[in-house]
Amino acid sequence: MSVSTKSENSSRARDLLLGSLMLNLLFVGAAGAMALEHSNTPAPLQRVVGIKHGIEHHYDRIVATLPPDDAKIMRSEFRGEAVKLAAAEAQIRLSEEAVRDSLRAQPFDPAAVRIAMAETGQARDRLFQLVHDALATATAKMSPAGRQTLADWPQRRGKAVITQ
Repeated sequence: MSVSTKSENSSRARDLLLGSLMLNLLFVGAAGAMALEHSNTPAPLQRVVGIKHGIEHHYDRIVATLPPDDAKIMRSEFRGEAVKLAAAEAQIRLSEEAVRDSLRAQPFDPAAVRIAMAETGQARDRLFQLVHDALATATAKMSPAGRQTLADWPQRRGKAVITQ
């Protein structure tokens, strides 16, 4: 073999090695970009522990503002309706799940989504009716001061005070 042939083979091998290295870097970069894209996809929203949105949370906030005797009346009335209220809340959760299921369904059926959403609205209406009935029954037994507190609820922060 001549010196020029060895030099050409060495040059060719170096070019192949450099080309192979560049292709490998290109593939690694593309794979890294895809992995980064998928790792930044936000996870579905989860309920935050400690944040309550149920009827009990709102009820507790209202009762805490009442005079003690009126708070007892309110607690007694809502305790008597606890089973019905819990069932109504459970029905709302089930109907919300039916909405999610209908949105995920394949094949998608817009009519099923509308029906599920209407059922959720009806379930909410039933819960609100139970709450309103219990509240009306309790307020009939409460003092004028307790009813006034309910009328002013929620207490707004920074509420302007009018003086005469």
